[in-house]
Amino acid sequence: MAKLRKTFSAEFLCKLAHQKFQKITEPRRKRVCNFSLADCFMSGLAIFSLKYPSLLQFDQGRTEDKALKHNLRALYGVEQVPCDTQIRERLDPIDPIQIRKLFKAIFAQLQRGKVLEQYQYLNKAYLLSIDGTGVFSSNEIHCENCCEKHHKDGSITYYHQLLGAAIVHPEHKVVIPLAPEAILKQDGTSKNDCERNAAKRLLEHLRREHPFLKAIVVEDGLSSNCPHIETLKALNYSYILGVKPGDHKSLFEWLEGEFCTFHEIAGANGIVHRFRFINNAPLNEAHFECKVNFVEYWEIKKGKVNQHFSWVTDLTITEQNVFSIMRGGRARWRIENETFNTLKNQGYCFEHNFGHGYQHLHTVFAMLMMLAFLIDQTQAFCSPLFRKAWEKMHSKIRLWERIRNLCMFFYIDSWSALFETMGCGIEPVPLKCDTS
Repeated sequence: MAKLRKTFSAEFLCKLAHQKFQKITEPRRKRVCNFSLADCFMSGLAIFSLKYPSLLQFDQGRTEDKALKHNLRALYGVEQVPCDTQIRERLDPIDPIQIRKLFKAIFAQLQRGKVLEQYQYLNKAYLLSIDGTGVFSSNEIHCENCCEKHHKDGSITYYHQLLGAAIVHPEHKVVIPLAPEAILKQDGTSKNDCERNAAKRLLEHLRREHPFLKAIVVEDGLSSNCPHIETLKALNYSYILGVKPGDHKSLFEWLEGEFCTFHEIAGANGIVHRFRFINNAPLNEAHFECKVNFVEYWEIKKGKVNQHFSWVTDLTITEQNVFSIMRGGRARWRIENETFNTLKNQGYCFEHNFGHGYQHLHTVFAMLMMLAFLIDQTQAFCSPLFRKAWEKMHSKIRLWERIRNLCMFFYIDSWSALFETMGCGIEPVPLKCDTS
């Protein structure tokens, strides 16, 4: 684990967020507001950082908990705490693309601090896992950017989806999330957006923001198509993409008539890793000119197949690297297990509707939640104080609850003091009632 540096501390990252939020421009308003846009952004970040289950509970704490205002100023730099309605109104018209700059800034700190070197994998490249997830669905609530599903009975389901991206590694459970891309109806169109179009926008954004980032994109079988592979090539990304016999019938039929290399590796606990691979195979009949390298994998224990996967890649496959390619392909699940499942089940309330708005509010909130997750992940990987507090609480859900409770009842001057106090333990204080 990396040693804690000032640039990885929660204090520095929150100050960095505040500085970037001060530079965000907003559309001209009809009426004057006493709260700065930066205070609204930082209050939104605090809601997801402190894991409030709703804006209503945060608003109640704002008016009832005397210590909370002090702590929001000390920990997040919020000078005036806006109410929930003011947060929604100010953030709704903001273009979410402006928030991407903050993800880039934090990523740059991790690069300068050599933290990301621990995530380098094949050929010193980073595994970039990309996948989509649903974040909202309703038959009534909707905005101008909602995708729509029309049913036979005439009803309409409105929904939002998000395409997430994260730097992953088979040996690290902590992931480094990057700025996500919303899957939504684009301006001037009547058709729904799709994951393929969102993936193209996401990859173009990442290449523009990180022009020299050496990455291997790992995705599921929906991405194993020629147009997407051509996009990856044009943007100078390598790839490991899942394929399935049912979705890539012609590829698997072609393999039966070709000479493939078979290779086995004896693993621990009696597990046998069996591989079949070939280089320079046609992806499908429609795009016979699109050549890929193919690897199929079986995990065998006690003579029975436990796991079976297959991928296509642009990496030349050999007996020396086939095991690493397999592990890289399987690391795709990190974005499911360590990202989306964490956001949904460990206190972030990812699928809760904090506010839908009329323009961009839902996407802005989703990005603020992902930003809070990025700061938490940085602390989990880089901060010994945070890890000690985490170990003391035994689970992240309990950790978030304790942090939120302390912020309600105690005056806290810094994140370091908070984590150190939690790691060392808090002595119980008897409650006394003065009846005189």
